[in-house]
Amino acid sequence: MEVQVLSKSGIATGRSITLKDDIFGIDPHEHAMWLMIETHLANQRQGTHSTLPKSAVSGSTRKLFRQKGTGRARQGSIKSGLHPGGATMHGPLPHKYTKSLPKKVKQLARKSALSEKVKNNAFVVVEDLNFDSPRTKQVQEVLNALNLNTKQALLLTAGDNAMVYLSGRNIPTLTISAADKASMYEIWKSRAVIAEESAVAAIEKSFAGLAQEKPEVEMISMPA
Repeated sequence: MEVQVLSKSGIATGRSITLKDDIFGIDPHEHAMWLMIETHLANQRQGTHSTLPKSAVSGSTRKLFRQKGTGRARQGSIKSGLHPGGATMHGPLPHKYTKSLPKKVKQLARKSALSEKVKNNAFVVVEDLNFDSPRTKQVQEVLNALNLNTKQALLLTAGDNAMVYLSGRNIPTLTISAADKASMYEIWKSRAVIAEESAVAAIEKSFAGLAQEKPEVEMISMPA
C-alpha cells in the first residue's frame, strides 16, 4: 500500500512510500496482542512484595493453654495470625512474574499493532528529522503541524538519533524509540505512530530474519 510522505511542516512532499502488506496490512490478531500486553506488563513487576509468615515472626513458642478441657479453640503459639502482632496468613512472598512467548507470536503481535495503526489512519510517515542541535521546540513544531500535540504519540527513528531524542524527551505526550527496537506495547498504547521515512525500512528489516525458513531435509535413499 502507498502512504504519502509528509514534511516537518505537515505538507505532502509529493513522495510516497510502499508499505509491505505482510507487515502493515494483515488482519490484526487480537489474541496475540493480548498475550504480548499481558507478558509485557507481567515482566514489569518487581515481585519484591513480602510479608512475615509464622516462621519469621519473633515470639514465644510456648503453648498458650492446655489442649483439652478449656472449651476454647486449641492454640499452639502466640505467633499465630489470629493474635495481634502475629504472622500474616497466606500473604504474598517474593517471586518472579516473568513470562515469555514464542518469537513468532511476538512478531505476529507487533505486525498486528502496526497494521491496526495503518487501518485506523494513525500511522504517519514524515521526512527524516535532522537537527543541528537539541531543542524541544523543533519536535513540538512537528507535532503541532501534524495535529498530534495533544495525543499520546510514538516517534520511530531510523536508528538511535541522539538529537531527536534529546529534543523530544521533555514532551510528556511523546515517546521516542528506534524503529527496530520499539516494542509492540509501545506501538499499541500510542494514539498515533510517527515514522521517519528511513525508519520504515528499519521496521521491515526487523522482520526479515523470521521470513527465512529452514530448508527441508531431503530423504536420501541408501543403495540396496
